[in-house]
Amino acid sequence: MGMTYVAQGGVQADMADPTLDALFSEALLKALEDLGDVGPLLILPPDITRFHSRAGYFTDLAFRELAGNEKNPLGAVMPALGTHIAMTKAELSRMFPGTAPDKFMPHDWRQDVVELGRLEADWVAAVSQGAARYDWPVQVNKLLRDGGFSLILSIGQVVPHEVVGMANHAKNIFVGTGGKEAIDKSHFVGASYGMERMMGRTDTPVRAMFDEGMRRFGNRLPPILWVLTVVGARTDAEAAAAGKSRGSLAVRGLYIGFGRDCFEAAAALAREVNVDILDEPIQKAVVYLDPEEFRSTWLGNKGIYRTRMAMADRGELVILAPGLERFGEDPGNDVLIRKHGYRPGKVIQERVNQDRELAGSLSAAAHLIHGSSEDRFTVRYCPGPGVSRAEIEGVGYQWGDLAEGLSRYDPKTLGLGWNTLPDGERVFFVPNPALGLWAEQSRFYPAR
Repeated sequence: MGMTYVAQGGVQADMADPTLDALFSEALLKALEDLGDVGPLLILPPDITRFHSRAGYFTDLAFRELAGNEKNPLGAVMPALGTHIAMTKAELSRMFPGTAPDKFMPHDWRQDVVELGRLEADWVAAVSQGAARYDWPVQVNKLLRDGGFSLILSIGQVVPHEVVGMANHAKNIFVGTGGKEAIDKSHFVGASYGMERMMGRTDTPVRAMFDEGMRRFGNRLPPILWVLTVVGARTDAEAAAAGKSRGSLAVRGLYIGFGRDCFEAAAALAREVNVDILDEPIQKAVVYLDPEEFRSTWLGNKGIYRTRMAMADRGELVILAPGLERFGEDPGNDVLIRKHGYRPGKVIQERVNQDRELAGSLSAAAHLIHGSSEDRFTVRYCPGPGVSRAEIEGVGYQWGDLAEGLSRYDPKTLGLGWNTLPDGERVFFVPNPALGLWAEQSRFYPAR
């Protein structure tokens, strides 16, 4: 099915909750009517690392709409964790305050998966232009195939992404509920092909893998209704007019439907809303990582991914990370990060060929490549007490004092974008790297 129920938004749109509520509720009821199947629903929202996607809000709306629905009750809510740590009770309560706690169940990427089929090595090699040559398993959590659900409700935000180009849609299924082999191999395809060739683009080799997996094997799953948001920061003028705080977020678009059309429309808007093309490179960038969202470099390195195309050669990226506790979300990946560090892509690819353990954890290898500046600019991490100076320097980064960093670059006073400090220093500030992509014009549109 390719039905689209909602396709609303614009670069300056600011969709209020009553509007979102009405659009979503009408679309969900119409989809259930069109579907006609009897059985429970499974909701797949993102986890706390996508708190600002508004997926928690829509999950709560779905819980409300399905309450008392005997034909299509809510069966379960499974945050699409991928490799991330399962959400705590406090995180579930914060993100999904209106959904019953007993509806939630975690996804285990090492234990809970089934394989729907495989894409051939030759096909992967062709679509990746030779970046990788291995077959790729199309994996999902076993409940998606075997749980007896009549409909899957996949909720999330479309935003530039380092592995696939634009986040969400089939990625929420094949990575969010995927298994180790699928996640490892898809991530390494992206890293080998080159993240800077993909970020902010709708059609990439990894997206093609997900689309082909859905095309060939999607009929082995229940129908999937996609609920996709596009979220952007309000300008100072917009915030003042709306009575919101500086840097607050607005829902710029909402797209709901079956098939890929709603994703393409959302991705087109996200490219306008979330990709900031700069006329000049950044000599000094400062990124703030909210301690409630970013507690590992596995997640916090979005500060590197999303600014790297804007950084000047020999520039400096300062990352203020008060909540940093570890490197990997997964304990095994944490060990590999500490062992190998964030090194240039050629170095990591050589180590994959030499180290059997790293070769068996290609998503970790991809992450190490993604997190390297390729020795082009300096990355200075300023962690809280959870990670020491020796640990930061041990993985290849420069260390910075957090108290000094927060004093000089106060997140409460700096605005998104260019800021000039009292002593004349000019810095580019990013309060949340997960919300966008910043690129110098010649790097996003390289000469052909």
